[in-house]
Amino acid sequence: MMEEEELEFVEELEAVLQLTPEVQLAIEQVFPSQDPLDQADFNAVEYINTLFPTEQSLANIDDVVNKIRLKIRKLDDNIRTVVRGQTNVGQDGRQVKEITRDIKQLDHAKRHLTTSITTLNHLHMLAGGVDSLEAMTRRRQYGEVANLLQGVMNVLEHFHKYMGIPQIRQLSERVKAAQTELGQQILADFEEAFPSQGTKRPGGPSNVLRDACLVANILDPRIKQEIIKKFIKQHLSEYLVLFQENQDVAWLDKIDRRYAWVKRQLVDYEEKYGRMFPREWYMTERIAVEFCHVTRTELSKIMRARAKEIEVKLLLFAIQRTTNFEGFLAKRFSGCTLTDGTLKKLESPPPSTNPFLEDETVPEMEELVLEKGELDQPKKPKALDNPFHGIVSKCFEPHLYVYIESQDKNLSELIDRFVTDFKAQGPPKPNTEEGGAVLPSCADLFVYYKKCMVQCSQLSTGEPMIALTTIFQKYLREYAWKILSGNLPKTSSSSGGLTISSLLKEKEGSEVAKFTLEELCLICSILSTAEYCLATTQQLEEKLKEKVDVSLTERINLTGEMDTFSTVISSSIQLLVQDLDAACDPALTAMSKMQWQNVEHVGDQSPYVTSVILHIKQNVPIIRDNLASTRKYFTQFCIKFANSFIPKFITHLFKCKPISMVGAEQLLLDTHSLKMVLLDLPSIGSQVVRKAPASYTKIVVKGMTRAEMILKVVMAPHEPLVVFVDNYIKLLTDCNTETFQKILDMKGLKRSEQSSMLELLRQRLPAPPSGAEGSSSLSLMAPTPEQESSRIRKLEKLIKKRL
Repeated sequence: MMEEEELEFVEELEAVLQLTPEVQLAIEQVFPSQDPLDQADFNAVEYINTLFPTEQSLANIDDVVNKIRLKIRKLDDNIRTVVRGQTNVGQDGRQVKEITRDIKQLDHAKRHLTTSITTLNHLHMLAGGVDSLEAMTRRRQYGEVANLLQGVMNVLEHFHKYMGIPQIRQLSERVKAAQTELGQQILADFEEAFPSQGTKRPGGPSNVLRDACLVANILDPRIKQEIIKKFIKQHLSEYLVLFQENQDVAWLDKIDRRYAWVKRQLVDYEEKYGRMFPREWYMTERIAVEFCHVTRTELSKIMRARAKEIEVKLLLFAIQRTTNFEGFLAKRFSGCTLTDGTLKKLESPPPSTNPFLEDETVPEMEELVLEKGELDQPKKPKALDNPFHGIVSKCFEPHLYVYIESQDKNLSELIDRFVTDFKAQGPPKPNTEEGGAVLPSCADLFVYYKKCMVQCSQLSTGEPMIALTTIFQKYLREYAWKILSGNLPKTSSSSGGLTISSLLKEKEGSEVAKFTLEELCLICSILSTAEYCLATTQQLEEKLKEKVDVSLTERINLTGEMDTFSTVISSSIQLLVQDLDAACDPALTAMSKMQWQNVEHVGDQSPYVTSVILHIKQNVPIIRDNLASTRKYFTQFCIKFANSFIPKFITHLFKCKPISMVGAEQLLLDTHSLKMVLLDLPSIGSQVVRKAPASYTKIVVKGMTRAEMILKVVMAPHEPLVVFVDNYIKLLTDCNTETFQKILDMKGLKRSEQSSMLELLRQRLPAPPSGAEGSSSLSLMAPTPEQESSRIRKLEKLIKKRL
């Protein structure tokens, strides 16, 4: 029992003293030990068994217990010593903290002492510096002042928080007074050296002025601005005298002399005064910029006064020379002085090179005679790349109406020349290479448009571009009317005097006059040209919107002109359709006048079908070859012809009355032949067979199938009446009483017989027969399905034999 209690005690002790493997490893590394009691896997039972391996060893139990008790007392003593040692740590910490506080106090005292000494030194420097500054200012020792003034101002910044002290405030006021005196004194020195009235002082600048500029850099920026303003004004005073409004050299024809003068002045400045002003003042660029502002003002004034004397050649000459000068400035300057008056620090060129020595000599003005093609403006940097773009040339914008009026006149003459050339050269020659080709005049027109657009955009991207766009619109419409619509064939020959409307009238007993081969080629050529103009006009609109100011893009709209060219295209296609349609009219008239009730047997296709096919084979290949570059419009021609011919064929079909059964079979054969020809129409006569467009095929199949259904109804016996009426409703989806009566007329029925049949149709139209009734009706109808199939196979054999 005792042993069990001891075991439970040991297990509880082990559970309490259970350490993690990491902690146990750290303990072993710090306190290595071979004692079994220090091991992590200590087992009390095994340890006791080791101490008392046998029963005889239990005799020494008292000694063992005493040893363990002694070990326990030692451990208690060690623990007590450690605990007591920890109680002294807090006292030691308080002692250290007191020492640290003393050190901090000493540190603050040292810092305050250092600050006081520094402040006293600054005060001494400030007082001595102010005295020296005032003395140097009186002696105009600007070189020493420049260095000293900056130092005094830097030192004065340390005393901003001490301005409440009277002595400090007094020193600050003396510094401000010295700065004011320096500014006034420097301005007076420059006024003396460069008086506003009179001539410039001979010789180069003195070192005093060069040092004065260094001082001005430190003073109020207004001092520097005043120096720059007065110097530039004095430097350009001669220019205002030489080029006064009443002087001969002030007019546009001698505008070159203005730019030559300023180039010489820039060279003169670099040689005489280049070292006087600091480079970061960019004085050379400032002189050039002020010259541009003055020139723009003076040119605006003189052009307003002499506006009636401005001619387009003179205006373009002046603009060309001005934009060249602006390009010259862009190559030599950065334009940094143009940005809100601020200066950018850029690398200055080496002092040994003078960029203005280049192009110093300017040739005399050339004679103002510009031949054709010489109005192109020189290539110049874009506005985004040239900061000087428009700095002078902007003054010409109010007078660009002269240029616009000139382009209006030039384009009017160009259109007249196109008309004259067309009449002299005649229509395109009828061959595959030239027939249907785009008229060369339209390419010439758009090339001229492009040149005008580029030229005008270089002059202005504002309202003048809108005015030019209006001129473009005007002559696009004139080209469409005079060159395209105006040259569409109106007569069949030069002497026939027949109008297009006469072509659509039926000709009895004679062949209808058709367009000649040359006229067909001309129509196709005009159509192709109109398509080219349509696409190019759209591109022109996009380019104009790119060139013009963003705020004006909405005012550029060439939709009306594009619609005009679309109308020309439609008119050309309609002429081609009307020509072929009218050529087929006599054949259809002949069909309607045949005695179909007297036809005794079904033979080959009728002569009128052969005539229609002949006209199709004559016209369509020519039109297709001449519209090879515009396939979509050839497809439109085919569709429009089918939409015109098929209804007309059905109309003439209704005129074929009365018809016998054999006659109806012959007409059905003819209709099928025409259907096959129409399906093959897009590629008829072509070595390359292409599948007809699905949209076209659908129209032909639907229209000609209706014609076949009409003939099948005609071929059916009209008795019994119900079967006949129901079969009509089933075969013709668009059935109505009018069409039904026409079919009855084709069958040769009398009006008295028709009335009952029409009444029956009206009764049955709202409620079509059911599927079962319809099938029974067909079974009662003659001929039988077997007979119908046999007849169709016979017709197909005849068609294949003909083909």
